Amino acid sequence: MSHDTPSTDDEVTVLPWWQNPLNFIALGLSMLILGAGIGYYLGDSSATPDKNKVDIGFLQDMRYHHDQAVQMAYYYRTSAADSLPRLDMIAEEILLSQQLESGRMVQLLRSFGEIEANDTGTAMGWMGHAMPIDEMDGLASQAELDSLAAATGDEASKIFATLMINHHNGGIAMAKYAIENASNNDVINMAKSMVKGQQAEVGELQAILDSLG
Repeated sequence: MSHDTPSTDDEVTVLPWWQNPLNFIALGLSMLILGAGIGYYLGDSSATPDKNKVDIGFLQDMRYHHDQAVQMAYYYRTSAADSLPRLDMIAEEILLSQQLESGRMVQLLRSFGEIEANDTGTAMGWMGHAMPIDEMDGLASQAELDSLAAATGDEASKIFATLMINHHNGGIAMAKYAIENASNNDVINMAKSMVKGQQAEVGELQAILDSLG
């Protein structure tokens, strides 16, 4: 073989992150390890943590908020006909990250000696504008959820991406308020992480919407 002939045997094709399942395996393992460590620390801490009404309200209401995101992501991954592979991966990431965050919220609420969920039917009082819990900023209405369930193909992808962008933007507003007004460092750091992660996902979701026209 001539030494002047380039060989293609060593060429490596680098897949985008959303096409590489190993990225999500690593992500899932990392989050499980992180969650276990945080749970151990919170469960074994004997000191009474600092907290105020924003810490408690944010954790309780965000748990409810996360539940809907998980439900929408699960539906898109398992039931939407002709889903987009890239959007499917984002839905999987939402499933993993928001379920992990919900577990961390439970641990924090337990460490505060507070109930793990908002059972009053009213949310956002800690932000100064109380409202029915199912009308929190960013939550999809039942009619919007029904439209997602009835759609297929690109239409289902457009609806899912649109609802999730609105959902994330509502959650980001809640987290930003917590960053400025909560007193517990673990809550503040969690809120900062949510803002960073969800803002990045909003950008990805918007790019998908733009590509769909």
